[in-house]
Amino acid sequence: MSFTQSSLKIGELATGQDLTIPIFSYECESATGPSVYIQANVHGAEVQGNAVIYQLMKLLEQYSICGDITLVPLANPLGINQKSGEFTLGRFDPITGVNWNREYLDHKVDVAAWYKAHDALSDADLIAQYRAMLIEACYQRLNSEWGITTGHQQAVNLQVMAHQADIVLDLHTGPKSCKHLYCPEYDAKAASFFSIPYTLFIPNDFGGAMDESIFCPWWQLTEHMKLAGRDLKVPVSAFTLELGSQEKINLEDALVDAKGILAYLSERGVIEQKIVPARMKRYACHLQDYKKYHSPLGGMVEYLAEIGEPLKQGEPLANILRLDLYGTDKTITPLSINKDCVPILHFASASVYQGTELYKVMTKVFEI
Repeated sequence: MSFTQSSLKIGELATGQDLTIPIFSYECESATGPSVYIQANVHGAEVQGNAVIYQLMKLLEQYSICGDITLVPLANPLGINQKSGEFTLGRFDPITGVNWNREYLDHKVDVAAWYKAHDALSDADLIAQYRAMLIEACYQRLNSEWGITTGHQQAVNLQVMAHQADIVLDLHTGPKSCKHLYCPEYDAKAASFFSIPYTLFIPNDFGGAMDESIFCPWWQLTEHMKLAGRDLKVPVSAFTLELGSQEKINLEDALVDAKGILAYLSERGVIEQKIVPARMKRYACHLQDYKKYHSPLGGMVEYLAEIGEPLKQGEPLANILRLDLYGTDKTITPLSINKDCVPILHFASASVYQGTELYKVMTKVFEI
């Protein structure tokens, strides 16, 4: 098999040139498995997903593909090119200040009304009609007579492609981060296939991210149908994969993650061959137990707690250095957390304001 390359216009620059993104696609002649959409680099500094897509493309050439696949690396050209010196600043739209990954359309479907009008349909027809409705809502948004922001236009164009797939993977990284997976609670079994040690199980609430924009409308529909006495398994799967730290690419590590994705695609029947997932310990917590620790004061930070390593209650988390207070007992302020946790990521810089989000940690962790 081989991929076909094309491009999609997602906006226009101030100088008039088209703003485009590359797309790699494979279309089965007679698909028997789910369709797949994978994107990377929605945040400008989060480049490792491009390496994973590269490795995944090379691996897929060796297998029999049973479902359509769409791959979108470099999904945010504005963010990727938003540089300041040696740093990439592309986490927030510089015009509106909105996080690029919070620009997707919240459908706010009245599922009760929609289902009442379509409950006579078969499962297959109901799924097709609901998908068509979601895609049409995206096009209506894109064609609003009042226009939409640059960031929203880019995001909703990506969302249109994602809504056409049965499996959606959004590849990200953290600032200084270990690998972790955002997985909807209804699809918890999927976490055992990816080569990712930590999973956050997320509820049926839209927070603005790509994965939520895809699975929330379907999850809400199936929950309503269950109350009405009709069972339908949520027909789409959507995940955010956090693949380590930003501003770097590691091709060897990307191959590990590509193989984990391949194992999941194998389990779902996207490829014909059976791929065994990596043998490793995997841990999880619920999103409500994923905590942010904010710096109690400004200063220079010595990060002590290792990401991905369990931290016991009261063990050192970080030190804050305040040279302006030299000669007092406040020159060094040790920080700790009053509960067992696993630090998942920490702030990238060693200089912080008071209130900076220093660490994100998992609490109430369990093995899966």
